[in-house]
Amino acid sequence: MIKISSIADKIQQIKEKLPAEVALVAVSKHKSVLDIAEAYQTGQRAFGENKVQEMMSKHPQLLPDIQWHFVGHLQTNKVKYISSFVHLIHSVDSGRLLEEINKQGEKHNRIINCLLQFYIAKEETKFGFTIEEAENMLQSETFKQMQNIRLCGVMGMATLTDNKTQVRKEFQALKQHFDSLKLNYFADQTAFKEVSMGMTDDYLLAIKEGSTMVRIGSAIFGTRNYEL
Repeated sequence: MIKISSIADKIQQIKEKLPAEVALVAVSKHKSVLDIAEAYQTGQRAFGENKVQEMMSKHPQLLPDIQWHFVGHLQTNKVKYISSFVHLIHSVDSGRLLEEINKQGEKHNRIINCLLQFYIAKEETKFGFTIEEAENMLQSETFKQMQNIRLCGVMGMATLTDNKTQVRKEFQALKQHFDSLKLNYFADQTAFKEVSMGMTDDYLLAIKEGSTMVRIGSAIFGTRNYEL
């Protein structure tokens, strides 16, 4: 009989492969609250969602020490729904979005952690800054007035391809963006330390190229039920 690994088994297997300095975000989009609760029992606390409505629905059903990570494309008009509890927004891809996050952070009297998303892939469906756009924003007076956001690093999504050389180059590009921003804008800020890259199919490669945070879904929870 073939033994089917449980969610707990899969998390343990993944964590055994992760260096101590690399954090695991369990991407729970389209998965049930029961599945998340099972992962929680293993000690997993960071969970990633890519739909605002789904994150809003799950948040009150689970324990308050869960760290909710928003990993999908975020529209400015949806920020208000998650701004009171989200732990980290990975997908800040415009200055306008960052302004809205700051605005909502001020309303809730909290500082919201964010990552700058960079466009590193060869796919038009991906989002993100170019390095020039990010630097222009960081140099702007508007950004310098933001008191309710905390930039913690960068995020990127590689091209969905079997070409490992291409994926490696894209990860290297993101790490170079991080290093440049750290040196020129955040040298004295310890919070700016995260490189969020790598998912189920490429996280080991991402770690070799400097990832500090991997976003893994199907390798933990199995294939997704999109009817949930």
